[in-house]
Amino acid sequence: MNATAGDPKNPRPADLSGQTVVLIGGSAGIGLETARQARAQGADVVLAGRNPERLRQAADEVGAVSTAAFDATDTDRLRAFFEELPGPVDHVLSTAGSPSYMPLDGMDLDAAVHGFDERMALTLGIALHSRDKVRAGGTLLYIGGTGGRRPGVGLSVMSAMTAALPALVANLALEMAPVRVNLIAAGFVDTPLSASLLGDQLEARREELRAKLPIRRVVGPDDVAALAVHLMRNEALTGGTYDIDGGQQLVPG
Repeated sequence: MNATAGDPKNPRPADLSGQTVVLIGGSAGIGLETARQARAQGADVVLAGRNPERLRQAADEVGAVSTAAFDATDTDRLRAFFEELPGPVDHVLSTAGSPSYMPLDGMDLDAAVHGFDERMALTLGIALHSRDKVRAGGTLLYIGGTGGRRPGVGLSVMSAMTAALPALVANLALEMAPVRVNLIAAGFVDTPLSASLLGDQLEARREELRAKLPIRRVVGPDDVAALAVHLMRNEALTGGTYDIDGGQQLVPG
């Protein structure tokens, strides 16, 4: 980090100038928008994602210093990614993972266990393998969700993950200190992933949310990215879960 928090002789920088931000899942959606906003704040960015072509396009757009194409759930490749980073970094954001809807009727138990274990392993793996790379006062940021907080058919696995991630992040904040660890819990966000999950129901979902959310609009990747950048800059925040859903939890359905 290029300043010491709380030291009047070294005031906290007003932006992310001189810092390096690693985006795992940085080629689209929330990850790419966070890369855009971090670059606008003066940061260098490193992008990682599974799709090489999409990754190249994203890197060209934001002027990334480097990229790495791999599946973050591959634990050996995840470890190698952090080992191969050329120097220390300041912030790591992971958007990897997607909602897991599995009704008990017809559930594939092996697939359910695998999905839960994979998400927990990814969260722990990023913390484990980044320990010697993230500077003191920097951040690990994970993207989770709020949708599993309400019971519903098909939400058993997702609800378990929704409950587990805040507890895991709080403990990691103690173990990783003075690196800070936080979780962003998003509701519906209008991303390419949402479009792929909803298909031809996407526009109906948008209209529904515009009508009933207290903010009267749909949450976009730029909203979540702005929160991520804030958590990177505010060095007093660690161990927390920060909801961003436009008030979705406050209304029925």
